[in-house]
Amino acid sequence: MKFFIDTADLTEIRSLAGSGLLDGVTTNPSLIAKNGGVFAKVIAEICEIIPGPVSAEVAGTEYDQIMAEAKVLRKIAGNVCIKVPLTPDGLRACKHLSNDGTMVNVTLCFSAAQALLAAKSGASFISPFVGRVDDIGWDGMQLISDIVDIYNNYDFKTEVLVASVRGPNHVIEAAKMGAHVATLPPAVLRSLFNHPLTDKGLATFLADWAKTGQSIV
Repeated sequence: MKFFIDTADLTEIRSLAGSGLLDGVTTNPSLIAKNGGVFAKVIAEICEIIPGPVSAEVAGTEYDQIMAEAKVLRKIAGNVCIKVPLTPDGLRACKHLSNDGTMVNVTLCFSAAQALLAAKSGASFISPFVGRVDDIGWDGMQLISDIVDIYNNYDFKTEVLVASVRGPNHVIEAAKMGAHVATLPPAVLRSLFNHPLTDKGLATFLADWAKTGQSIV
């Protein structure tokens, strides 16, 4: 499974990029607004830090506006992935952009039917929002399972990018189902390291080592 980080915080991105665990970054208007900065400049800086796909979302909702904004965004860097909404105009733009060789992330997916349309439109990534589906009393992980099954049936090239991830269980369940990517808030990615037995074991090893009075260097 690939790990993307869902943030526009350059400090967080630089910190986690050093771990070697990041394969890409996703952003959205809310994240850009939260962290401030000039949109195009922020995207450019992220693209310099992370060589993998960096999702930059259009603000337009009509086809012509989406295409005009995509033209500007894809000039920022070669690894920019245009993020479009799962609407008729968004998927129309997705089809044209993907035909031109541009990476496209179709966002705001909440049903398997929508995911099927995105794959038919040539999306590089489909972003189903598991946390938000859970919030309304439906089963977000069942949505991921359904999308993965459908895509496997037809050998679609679109990668399932699990979004709105709330904790480690979402990540593990999605990985078991065969989802290609999870985009994680920084805190969730860091939480994957945590286990009390790891902490306990390390403390024991260090205490035992200290008793030997030795030094490796």
